[in-house]
Amino acid sequence: MNQQKTRGIILRRVAYGEADRIITVLTDDVGKLALIAKGVRKQKSKMAGGIDLFSVSELAYVKGRGNIGTLVSSRLQQHYAGITKDINRTMLGYELIKLLDTVTEDETEVEYFDLLEAAFIALDDATISMDLIRAWFTAQLLRLTGSNPNLHTDVHKQAFDAGATYDFDVEAMVFTPVDGGMFAGNHIKLLRLVFSDTPLNVIQKVQGLEDWLPEIARVILLMKQNQLGVE
Repeated sequence: MNQQKTRGIILRRVAYGEADRIITVLTDDVGKLALIAKGVRKQKSKMAGGIDLFSVSELAYVKGRGNIGTLVSSRLQQHYAGITKDINRTMLGYELIKLLDTVTEDETEVEYFDLLEAAFIALDDATISMDLIRAWFTAQLLRLTGSNPNLHTDVHKQAFDAGATYDFDVEAMVFTPVDGGMFAGNHIKLLRLVFSDTPLNVIQKVQGLEDWLPEIARVILLMKQNQLGVE
């Protein structure tokens, strides 16, 4: 039996038969895996705790002849228990897992694993705004899928003017200077942060975040719908 080992995050768990589950796992090395966890729904199962949601686990599995392998063992490495203490953060966690699962193929890079783990860390921290987490996570998915907006120059290839206002063309993913536009320089600066590798706990401390975030969240939602095809 040729066992493989990996670190994984559970994306989906589906009851199968009387006591089994079929799980979809996002790993840090081989993309997404579908595994059958035999007997895991039994009360005394030793593997059940290792496939909790909002967790990172060490998994051992055997590849199957088809698309589904077999989970051999699981050991919980890190469980973000703070997420499940707040129903709103729990629901946002489900939302982010589903979004990542929807937009990724079976063969995904380690950056997607790192992104979801970073989202769990942020959700586990009650001081970080859920609206910021949602906007940041979606922005990072857009970046990883190559759907970045132009945050360096406007539609005319001109540097942004701190005193000007802009509207956003979601088809071209660029800003257009418009008198009385929705976006000013501070909005674009915040967008640059959420599309960068700046840690969330640093972005959370940006002065004026609460004022600029609603517009930023709306434009990122439009990008998600247009570029990723997800509502």
